Amino acid sequence: MTARELALAVVRDVFPRDGRGRGAHEAFDYRAKSANLDARDRAFATELAYGTIKARRFLDWVLEPFVRERAATLPPTIREILRLGAYQLAVMNVEPHAAVGESVGIAKKYGHRGTAGLVNAVLRRVAERRERIPERAEFEDEDEYLATLYSYPTWIVATARRVFGDGELAAILAGMNEQAATALRVNLLRATPEEALGALAERGVASRPSELVPEVLVLENGAATTALDDPELRWDYQGEVAAVPVDLLDPQPHEHVVELCSGRGNKTLQIVNRMRDRGRIEAYERDVRKVAKERERLELFGVRSVETIKADATKLNGPPDADRVLLDAPCSGLGILGRQPEARWRKQPDDPDRMAATQRKLLRAAAGSVKPGGVLVYAVCSTDRREGEDVVDAFLAEHPDFARAPLPARYAPFTVASGDLLVPPGIEGRDGFFVARMTRTP
Repeated sequence: MTARELALAVVRDVFPRDGRGRGAHEAFDYRAKSANLDARDRAFATELAYGTIKARRFLDWVLEPFVRERAATLPPTIREILRLGAYQLAVMNVEPHAAVGESVGIAKKYGHRGTAGLVNAVLRRVAERRERIPERAEFEDEDEYLATLYSYPTWIVATARRVFGDGELAAILAGMNEQAATALRVNLLRATPEEALGALAERGVASRPSELVPEVLVLENGAATTALDDPELRWDYQGEVAAVPVDLLDPQPHEHVVELCSGRGNKTLQIVNRMRDRGRIEAYERDVRKVAKERERLELFGVRSVETIKADATKLNGPPDADRVLLDAPCSGLGILGRQPEARWRKQPDDPDRMAATQRKLLRAAAGSVKPGGVLVYAVCSTDRREGEDVVDAFLAEHPDFARAPLPARYAPFTVASGDLLVPPGIEGRDGFFVARMTRTP
């Protein structure tokens, strides 16, 4: 299997005829096992597959003048081959003879002489006009124009405009099409951030301390990631902004901390690190597979202070005795579209409303465990107001014994009028997050 055939297999897995597609990362990992490609070809296949998935709308615009009415009758695999070829030409700037020739060869394998001829003719025309991009004058609506240029459903562009305005909109849309930044959370039980920074440098991995979270190191663009496995367990993968909720929770040794929706344990381990594994941590998660994974990771790191509990957190009814409670709620994921190539095509406009109903139940349940004077942190990896500020406003209206608490000065660039934290996605490779920090009246 060539790199281009691997990319085709991944795209077909993500967009199958029956509509029940795999995730892009899952499909790539599965297909790459049998491809036997070297590092260079694997990297090419990764960029081609993920980029073609993200750029689907833009690529159809590129192809439309040369395919026109034939698009409706083309076999699905040939359409994907055309998109892959167009991406190589219009985005990756691959030499036309390679992009066209290889695409035609694949079309012969998966189609017939006629479809291969069509692929040849269409992609040669694309190559002749490879610099062509959408122009604002072609579209009646600004959101339609930006959605085509940056390749998103129009409603996602409109939502981002409502939240962030015109100033940052283009940078956000472009940023989510780039590779999201890779970050590592230092295991404070095994190393200091400075020690981890030095150890990574010795391996040739370029990184820098996060400006937001002290124990997070952000890998520089182009930093080698093949040398990150560490038998001493001095670090673990965790997104920079994904580490912010625990930073705002600020758990201390010997405290009682409750975490709802703990997932596979990324934030649990961060809490453990901050508390030096001294204290009492209850981690609630209802997905049995995630509970098993979290327990496995806690055992690997030798953690003693955590009790993992399989339970529906909306029904939590514990005593109000926790010093700090963290709720990283399930959400629409609109802030992490850059990490999941296919996600933008699977989201629906009513997802935030649907998720908000669950988020409000979870937040009410979380509040019941906070003792007077305690801290409650609510976070979602979405920047839609319906899942963020609206949820918190409704909660505070129902619970006058809670109030928003000030955020550290380093978060000032991301602090909105309400006093909550809102990080725009795609800027400097960061994910989009909403976080609210509240305290209960003593």
